[in-house]
Amino acid sequence: QGIKTNKRGFVTCSAENENCSDTMIRNTLVKIGWSISALEQGVKRAHIIAPSSGALLQELYTRDGSGTLISRDLYEGIRRANVHDVVGIHELIAPLIRQGTLIDRPKSVLEKDIDSYYVYTRDSLIVACGQLKKFENDFAEIGCLVVKGEYRSQGRGDAILGYLERLFLHESNEETGKFFVLSTQTMEWFVERGFEEVSVEKLPPSRQATYNYERGSKIYMKTINSDRDLDASELWWNR
Repeated sequence: QGIKTNKRGFVTCSAENENCSDTMIRNTLVKIGWSISALEQGVKRAHIIAPSSGALLQELYTRDGSGTLISRDLYEGIRRANVHDVVGIHELIAPLIRQGTLIDRPKSVLEKDIDSYYVYTRDSLIVACGQLKKFENDFAEIGCLVVKGEYRSQGRGDAILGYLERLFLHESNEETGKFFVLSTQTMEWFVERGFEEVSVEKLPPSRQATYNYERGSKIYMKTINSDRDLDASELWWNR
């Protein structure tokens, strides 16, 4: 749109672009250009910080910083978990296990099942996790969906849920999928995202065989018919 970043951090704007007449926008573009140039030369991260008291210290010594970060690596995103994440996942879910919200998952069990876990990281810190277990007849169970307290209500739970749903459809090469969750706690969060309470008989046969009737978890299920269903649901994410 008339804005171009050249080598060595130069930014050019066409005369037709009204934004280029704004000094603040022009200066910001120049700083972005310098940052991109530095990253292309091998620098891992560039920080754009406001000239205010304490901004530099906050940017450098806190995880969320105070300015704008441009990064070459994955600063924040979702990936499959590995054995090195077991301790971080266990620390994340431990408070909910103590409360009885989640069933106990010892580190040995997490390590055994680690290939079914996914983590949402921010600067290498695990801030959310989720588990995807696949069953017959296009069923998948989503479990252990947890977001670190200070990072809740920022869309990360929705991001994990949406990622797992899309991943299942992609890996199973199916257009439809039936997702279910089990919990003894209230499930308003899942209900708001299209899940409905169902009976044990709605579970796939192999999951019915392992259902813990003594614990008596409630079952909520959602059917996704296409990627369009996911696209529509993501419009309502709480960002």
